[in-house]
Amino acid sequence: MKTPQTEAELAEAVAGADGPLRIIGGGTRPIGAPVAGTVLSTGGLSGITLYEPGALTLVAQAGTPVAEIEAALETEGQRLAFEPMDHRGLLGTDGVPTIGGVVAGNVSGPRRIAVGAARDFCLGVRFVDGAGRVLKNGGRVMKNVTGYDLVKLMAGSWGTLGVLSEVSLKVLPRPEAVACLTLAGLDEAAAVAAMSQALRSPFEVSGAAHAPQGPEGHPVTMLRVEGFAGSVRYRVAQLRDLLAYTGAEITVEDDPDRVAAAWGWVRDVAPMQGGGGDVWRFSVKPSDAPGLVAGLRAAHGDLKVLYDWGGGLVWVAGPAGADLRPEGLQGHATLIRADDATRQSIAPFQPEPPALATLSAGLRHTFDPRNILNPGLMG
Repeated sequence: MKTPQTEAELAEAVAGADGPLRIIGGGTRPIGAPVAGTVLSTGGLSGITLYEPGALTLVAQAGTPVAEIEAALETEGQRLAFEPMDHRGLLGTDGVPTIGGVVAGNVSGPRRIAVGAARDFCLGVRFVDGAGRVLKNGGRVMKNVTGYDLVKLMAGSWGTLGVLSEVSLKVLPRPEAVACLTLAGLDEAAAVAAMSQALRSPFEVSGAAHAPQGPEGHPVTMLRVEGFAGSVRYRVAQLRDLLAYTGAEITVEDDPDRVAAAWGWVRDVAPMQGGGGDVWRFSVKPSDAPGLVAGLRAAHGDLKVLYDWGGGLVWVAGPAGADLRPEGLQGHATLIRADDATRQSIAPFQPEPPALATLSAGLRHTFDPRNILNPGLMG
């Protein structure tokens, strides 16, 4: 394994590579088709290089642990608003999640429905392309839109276009108060309808999830509200009135630690941790989600399911080795957890339409003409 300590060493390692490179950060997210090649880790490129709380801006090297960044932000009452998922429990991996891995995978949590994804907070990047050239794009403030598209392009490219060496991020203040409404006992269609109504309301819901089997084994629908204390109290009361028609028992939790733990359970897909079978991630129109799950159950038997993003994101744990993507799927499906043989035989990422696949291949050829950066990972 190669672990460069500087950007110059990273560029030298890529330029001097005589075969494929398997790019990793902390090694916590082995998602995509297996890559056979020399492991190149960005873990040696670590440290926050600039943090300006007043400007809501942070710059860090790609191998900086996410925990280190969150600790620095905590001291200033700020946070990564897109609350990146920690995949270790779901995938059974060790290592330390890094900010470069978060950006490379566009890893975003439940708050995405309210504030956007990781790529929406990425102000600038520095990276090494497949020819060993150091490239930079974007800036350190949101108004600087130089190279805007390239910054967004790197987020979610999974190391196939370049190896990130540094990222610039917009951060946001931590809210004064938070509360979570829980509706007990709704079926999946009713839960998605309730979440959609809450999200369409003016009451600024920052999380909407449903678990057919919650922590206590019963169906729970969760809605999160954040902001100034008075505003949170008002919006919680309004949401209770809005959703009274469901007939569900509605309870409210406003202890910050317990609310954080509940949403960490959703964010890290705790219901599917430590179990067997493969795990798929479906992105669909929320109103289509209950029908999708019903079809999957009819085809594959009993499944573990977790709805996030108001039903727009559906996590499904199913039988090992099966391709759960139904024919004519209106959305996207990604195989997140499976053994190497399955990830080799089933395309882990949603196959692209021919025109888009041609564009993607052209981009990869431009940035990685030797096809050495995580070749084949995305299909």
